[in-house]
Amino acid sequence: MGNTFKTAFLLTLLTLLLMFIGRAFGGQQGMLIALALAVVMNFVSYFFSDKIALAMYRAKPVTREELPRAYQAVERLTQKIGLPMPKIYVIPLDSPNAFATGRNPNHASVAVTQGILNLLNDEELEGVLAHELGHVRNRDILISSVAATLAGAITYLGQMGRWAMIFGGMERDDRDRGGGIAALLMLILAPIAAMLIQLAVSRSREYQADQTGAQFTGNPYALASALAKLDAYSRRVPMAATPSTAHLFIIQPLLGMNFGSLFSTHPPIAKRIERLTGRPAEFTQ
Repeated sequence: MGNTFKTAFLLTLLTLLLMFIGRAFGGQQGMLIALALAVVMNFVSYFFSDKIALAMYRAKPVTREELPRAYQAVERLTQKIGLPMPKIYVIPLDSPNAFATGRNPNHASVAVTQGILNLLNDEELEGVLAHELGHVRNRDILISSVAATLAGAITYLGQMGRWAMIFGGMERDDRDRGGGIAALLMLILAPIAAMLIQLAVSRSREYQADQTGAQFTGNPYALASALAKLDAYSRRVPMAATPSTAHLFIIQPLLGMNFGSLFSTHPPIAKRIERLTGRPAEFTQ
């Protein structure tokens, strides 16, 4: 119920924000156009946010024959816990990571990078896949996917406002100064709105997915070992992820430029390992 409310809240927030921008730039008519745009964006966010996230990272669907390791583990887990079989995707990146997306368990997808397949042994990979199925079971995937789409949209609107001010603001007379002010306000609003959307996806969901995944496999140490490896290797081979989608992944991608703390949606790996194993994570690097 909490995630359903959060999703409705985020879609309402986007609608109000777009109407505010439309009003600032185009008065009553601009507000109506923005409302129509919001309706379209809400529809796209709800039904296609998973496809947008998968396309963003060039994820390719794979068959059971192409990726038997992941398929067998996911089939075993879904049969054990009574979830529908999700679609499996591979992201052609060397940085080890994974995420789940979709609007409900019947329309779920699990994506793993090539790097994670090369790095983890079978038990560790099963632990990661169980974590992602934990997100599916806990119904985190819709709010995560919608948040990614909306954060990306708001950031894009902020960039549009900036360019409008740079190329249009200098030539406007006093009558149009309101547009420049609105663009400046958008520059301030965009990162704040994006951050609020990120924070709507609480850190506690990662702890819950870790716990759920460990229950699915009965082997919390395999997931703890996977997290330690992922943390160490992702620092050596960073992933070029956008801040608006960073929260989707099992571990926080390194965003650079000090964005990590601003958009941090993941608890520290050491804390996650400690909760899984019941002892300090001395073996993390």
